[in-house]
Amino acid sequence: MAINRRHFLLFLGAGVGTVACHGLPQGQQPVSTSPSAGTIAKVPATLGFKPLQGPIPLPSSPATGVKQVSFATGDQPAGFANYDVVDDLVLPEGYTYDILAKWGDKVGDSRFGYNNDYLSLVETSDGQGFLTVNFEYISAVSWQQSYEKVIGQALPLREVDRAVRSAVKAIKDDRVPGLNAFALKENDPLKAKVKLIAQEALTDLGLGVLAVRRAPDGRWVRTNSTSDRRVTGISGLTDGRYLSATGPAVAIFRKTQGQGYVDKLGAKIIGTMQNCAGGTTPWGTVLSAEENIQGQVPEPVYADGTSFDPLYRPFNISDEEISGLGNVFGLAGNKYGWMVEIDPANPKDYGTKHTWLGRYRHEAVGVRAEAGKRLAFYSGCDRRGGHIYKFVSKGKVSDPKDKANSKLLSDGMLYAAKFNPDGTGRWIALTPSTPVAPESPARLAGAMLPLPQRPQGGVMQAEEDEQIEAFTKKFKTLGQLYTGSDAEKQGAILIDAHYAGNAVGATCTARPEDTEISPDGSLFIAFTSGAVSKEDGSPDVRIFKGPDGSAAYEYGWVMHLIEEGNEPAAMSFQWKMMATGGEPATGGFGFSNPDNLAFDPNGNLWIVTDMPSDKMNYPVPADRLEKNGVPVKASNLRGLFGNNSIWCIPLAGEAAGTPFLFGTAPMDAELTGAYFAPDAKTLFLSVQHPGEMNGTRKDMAAETRQYAMRSPGGQAFMQTRTVPIGSNWPSKQPNQPPIPAVVTIRRRDQTAITT
Repeated sequence: MAINRRHFLLFLGAGVGTVACHGLPQGQQPVSTSPSAGTIAKVPATLGFKPLQGPIPLPSSPATGVKQVSFATGDQPAGFANYDVVDDLVLPEGYTYDILAKWGDKVGDSRFGYNNDYLSLVETSDGQGFLTVNFEYISAVSWQQSYEKVIGQALPLREVDRAVRSAVKAIKDDRVPGLNAFALKENDPLKAKVKLIAQEALTDLGLGVLAVRRAPDGRWVRTNSTSDRRVTGISGLTDGRYLSATGPAVAIFRKTQGQGYVDKLGAKIIGTMQNCAGGTTPWGTVLSAEENIQGQVPEPVYADGTSFDPLYRPFNISDEEISGLGNVFGLAGNKYGWMVEIDPANPKDYGTKHTWLGRYRHEAVGVRAEAGKRLAFYSGCDRRGGHIYKFVSKGKVSDPKDKANSKLLSDGMLYAAKFNPDGTGRWIALTPSTPVAPESPARLAGAMLPLPQRPQGGVMQAEEDEQIEAFTKKFKTLGQLYTGSDAEKQGAILIDAHYAGNAVGATCTARPEDTEISPDGSLFIAFTSGAVSKEDGSPDVRIFKGPDGSAAYEYGWVMHLIEEGNEPAAMSFQWKMMATGGEPATGGFGFSNPDNLAFDPNGNLWIVTDMPSDKMNYPVPADRLEKNGVPVKASNLRGLFGNNSIWCIPLAGEAAGTPFLFGTAPMDAELTGAYFAPDAKTLFLSVQHPGEMNGTRKDMAAETRQYAMRSPGGQAFMQTRTVPIGSNWPSKQPNQPPIPAVVTIRRRDQTAITT
């Protein structure tokens, strides 16, 4: 079924929607659910901005030179035959942005990292506080092209590239090419050069804390406090600034020997890396999610929770990839993939990894802290087939603003979500006594379910029901898949949370990228893509369907989840899709791959998108056929949507359910980390990986491309699009390197972003 605006209105007006209305700001009314609800006639005054015109016509799009109309009749929209893509952060009239910090800027005794992601402003007084920033990963092309110019020193990139190519042999059991630099002798010159490159790359990962304040003209500026600091991918390696850990996995970290590799550092942890999304607690700490650690350290573990040897994630460098950064330092893979908590106001705090929250490819966290109730944290595993998780504390919250609440994260239970096709669901405890009950691979879009492999350790791929039957005959409970004492088994389960979740029948989902708590306490989840991975898995086709009922839907969804009784510690819930990506002509909302979510103080839902850099502005021929008459792949059809973008969807009033385009990103970039200042006058935003695909834009290079478009009513038409090649953002000067940066968006008249 197409999740269009009509269905959205019915959804908000129905059972689960009733709860949503309870959280609306004072003075707003619930949406209309009358049969006449449809395309809006004009942009509501309460929105506060005039939406941009993107490349795809929407039911609410303003047609150039004419009154705003609906294209539901199939009329070809005027004003969309030509479209110019812009290498800039494009905003509505009356809005501007300022660069707050960019890659290479000084932060404490280090520098601002690369590919800034999640942002959190914790105010210490009105208009003043700490901005915490995540740094996710290295874009190989643009980082290597720009490093010397931005940082001011040269790295032996090409020399090491050649040496690695000559030394590389495929590793027999893992088939991962690369150089096992960890095994090189300490006096080997090549090892020293690999260490230098890995050290610099890991320095650009992790998180940072910046003191900021708002100037009288509305701009935000850095104040360069003594609290400014970086926590990098190698913190602790040479400076003693180790991260700490809580929870059952600490027993595994303290092992001096085991089935696999141990680093013998005990509970001390070297650094944090691949820090993607996150969350902010009511008591003023920030949570930073370690996501795609599998590219830098071995992800698989043994039954006792110990890591695979660094050999299994060797160092590699090329024009397209820099991976295995942890190899040369012998980092233990089981210490990465966690949720990190940091107090930005405490200059001596370098982060704590709370292992009760589970180890997986964390993406974001939604926090529910209500007086007299147990603490609930929601997060998702951003892989194809990843799960939704909830941690529930053993103790209860007394005062949501009390920093002692952090102690509640050291004891509780981690649950994984089981979604039923009828819109209900339940939470499955990841504990040794939980029965093993994997889903049939036939229910997944890719017909493959990864499971813990025993006794070898690591992962097996189950493709037939016979494999599932044999697995459940051999292992009756989750505890039988792991070894050690009861406490050690619990730690190993948390370390192997994704595969443990598969073993107990948690629902495989469509790359969950954000878990955001709405004002009423219900949960909104962004699922970015339902496509299939041959290695990781795929979503349950009963839950994740395209508008036409198809499986492996590429363009994503936003789900609304409400706990039974709206209680944080409830063990059952209701769910429903409230928005879907894709073309309006086929039931989509007009964007692709929803990623981070945010609520502004007026209760509007904001969405930023995460289309891959190589798919943005990919040309689409007139017949939508490629060579030999093969239809253009759904993945490549994302070229229709132009650059990544940021959208606002009102949840109340006459425009409820209508997406409005607020901004578009520079070339190859992703917009992420959207965070509103408490007074709603500033939107903090990360501009991540500009120029990731083509690097520096040279001499203002651009191409003209053709796109087979459709109006919302299905009318086909061709669009001619001018597409810059590479990026010069944020300087916007010819031949200058693209640099990731954090911006602050404000209205020129200093009023609220939305009214």
